[in-house]
Amino acid sequence: MASVKMENVVKRFGKVSVIEGMNLDIHDHEFMVLVGPSGCGKSTALRMIAGLEEVTAGNILIGEKVVNDLPPKDRDIAMVFQSYALYPHMTVRENLEFGLRIRKMPQDQIDKLTTEAAKILDITHLMDRKPKQMSGGQRQRVALGRAIVRNPSVFLFDEPLSNLDAKLRVQMRAEIAKLQQRLQTTCVYVTHDQVEAMTMGHRICVMNAGKIQQVGTPLEMYDHPTNVFVAQFIGTPPMNLIKGTIADGASNIAAAKFKIPVPKGFRNVGLTDGKKVVFGIRPENMLHVDEKGRGETARISADVEIVEPLGHEVVVYSRAGDDLLCATLDPHRSPKMGDKIDLSVELDAIHLFDAETEKRIIKQEG
Repeated sequence: MASVKMENVVKRFGKVSVIEGMNLDIHDHEFMVLVGPSGCGKSTALRMIAGLEEVTAGNILIGEKVVNDLPPKDRDIAMVFQSYALYPHMTVRENLEFGLRIRKMPQDQIDKLTTEAAKILDITHLMDRKPKQMSGGQRQRVALGRAIVRNPSVFLFDEPLSNLDAKLRVQMRAEIAKLQQRLQTTCVYVTHDQVEAMTMGHRICVMNAGKIQQVGTPLEMYDHPTNVFVAQFIGTPPMNLIKGTIADGASNIAAAKFKIPVPKGFRNVGLTDGKKVVFGIRPENMLHVDEKGRGETARISADVEIVEPLGHEVVVYSRAGDDLLCATLDPHRSPKMGDKIDLSVELDAIHLFDAETEKRIIKQEG
């Protein structure tokens, strides 16, 4: 197995900069997820690790060895693509064997490796079928099997589940995570789906506009987003982000149509009247006004615009002035569209960001 390191990596296509100065350490045996919106540079980063794109500047190391000039076949990696990339005229067995035959591996060893991979992925009964005779989930298992038989130091996944339906995506997420745990292989996984990132990654690297925004565990991302972008990108439904101004002797945050007290943890961080901030509150930290919250709470009155029942909860979008607020509430106490609602905000759960830099203001604990 091997670690992967990107040192000041730059990628430009002509004058267009796609990635600028990317530094990332991926540990041996780690499942690292690169996540971000379309066009953020995550797939380009993966393709540079694979050797499918040249590095404009900087270094990529696999297992302490600089691989900038090595072709993909010499990097000891295996890649699973979004499109499965199976040979349509070959059976499953032939697809699994193909890369091993190219390496001129003895047939008995090929048979052993393909049999083991088929058992791990539960595709033994599909070995004589061709890709067109299988479902999307079965094809993706074959694509995984073709990577497994190579026993690489690093697995690379480029949005491998995006062609599957929602239920199958959930199932395959779990299977890939179990597979990584079983094989103990270093994995780099690219997705635009933050739920995939949160449920699969040991650590997550959030990217935007060719730059790393934050690297950390799923819980670190959720509890301590480093800026407004990460705060809004991680979490479903997304965090409410509301523009406000520090007021009343730095005791309140004033939004367009309501005020809330400055939470205790931010009262000694140098906030002064007139400072523009963005305060964030996750939907699950907004309650019915008569529910008991954790610690101090503040009331916000709003008009209900959209109600989305999900069974175990109801997602309620309501408007206070120009600010649209999202709350996840008890489905048995669901308001109706057009109702007025009083919401209770858990102040200890509020995140505060500098409106100018969009960086997190770190609160004082205790």
